[in-house]
Amino acid sequence: MYRIIAAVLAAGACASSLQAQTDGTAASSPALTLAESLNRAGASSPFQDAAAAGIRAAEAQRRVAGLRPNPSIVGEAENVAGTGIYKGLRSSETTLGLALPLELGGKRGARIAVAEAQIGRAGLQSEIASADLRLRVTQTYNAAAAAQRRMAIAQDQVGIAAEVLRGAHVRVQAGRASPIEEQRADVARIAAEGALERARRSAEAASGNLARLLDMPVGQLDRSWFDAVPSTGAMRPIATSGTLTVAAARADLDTATAQVRLARSQRVPDLTVSASARRLEQTNDVAAVFGISIPLNVFNNGRANIAVAEAQREQSDALRRVAMLDADQDVATARADADNAATTARNATGPALAAATEAARIARIGYREGKFGQLDLLDAERTLLETRTAAIDALAAHHDAQARLERLTAAAPLPKDDQR
Repeated sequence: MYRIIAAVLAAGACASSLQAQTDGTAASSPALTLAESLNRAGASSPFQDAAAAGIRAAEAQRRVAGLRPNPSIVGEAENVAGTGIYKGLRSSETTLGLALPLELGGKRGARIAVAEAQIGRAGLQSEIASADLRLRVTQTYNAAAAAQRRMAIAQDQVGIAAEVLRGAHVRVQAGRASPIEEQRADVARIAAEGALERARRSAEAASGNLARLLDMPVGQLDRSWFDAVPSTGAMRPIATSGTLTVAAARADLDTATAQVRLARSQRVPDLTVSASARRLEQTNDVAAVFGISIPLNVFNNGRANIAVAEAQREQSDALRRVAMLDADQDVATARADADNAATTARNATGPALAAATEAARIARIGYREGKFGQLDLLDAERTLLETRTAAIDALAAHHDAQARLERLTAAAPLPKDDQR
């Protein structure tokens, strides 16, 4: 009896020493926090680079829209290479002048309106890219932190399985248990080591994904952030009218409205005026020539383009209403997911975890003293493992749902007129 207790205590001391060394190594390097990860990702991200390039392209398009049509140089030679008196260049008439198109119907203003609407949409796209990047970093960080916590639990299970195996071996050697107990404990140890290998591989993959996203090596993550159990609170209504998603749909509608104005302005024909100087070869005289040209809208009067633009505007308006409906539904779903996961996490990390831990402790003591069988001990350890795993899953689900909720409710920037 004393030999059994001594062996178990020695094994526990070794495990405690190993755990202390592991904690000391982890404490030597500061944990990477979520805030640091977000700052690192925002400093150099191809997603934000793409959004910034989109803004520059829209601003360049605005400059293009404000340009007026280019003039043309007009050159003509008449009465050349004919017969009789028109043979050669003796009777030629050479005209050289300048033609200038005049835009009518407010085409330039309509183009500028479309370009400015596109600049506003590009600015919103930049904000959307930032919010999407924040969501992606948070979800990746959450997955890596959860994987590290699962690996830590798997390491604990390997130590527990080894301790149970040693205890079973002592009991078998003392003739107090059947050799089957030792074989069963060895099977549990092998399963725990396999679970640890899988957990370590998953943690390496999750940390590698975060490292690639941040473009930096990733070590230990902030355990306190992940293990923080959310508190209960009264559900407050969340308005989605000012979110990025709805603002983007509204910006698309503004662009479509500007396109309708542009299509209507294009129905008005433009004028082209010209002024030239004509030289008559026979008399060596020079005369001025003035001209004006007006296109005839016979085959294409622009009504089809207006119909297309108006249909696209109606589509954008319908999509705006769909976006508002989807935003309300997505926010409600994400909030329910976050609250449900928080409830599960509080239960799994509170009374349920305490009860499972106490049951496993009692089972270990009873097994050492021969009061409980090995099956009782293994069942208690399995219940504790399932409870700890459920707590990690619930915490990970809560952080993920909370990140999605923050992305869905991200506020759009105020218009420039409202910021004054």
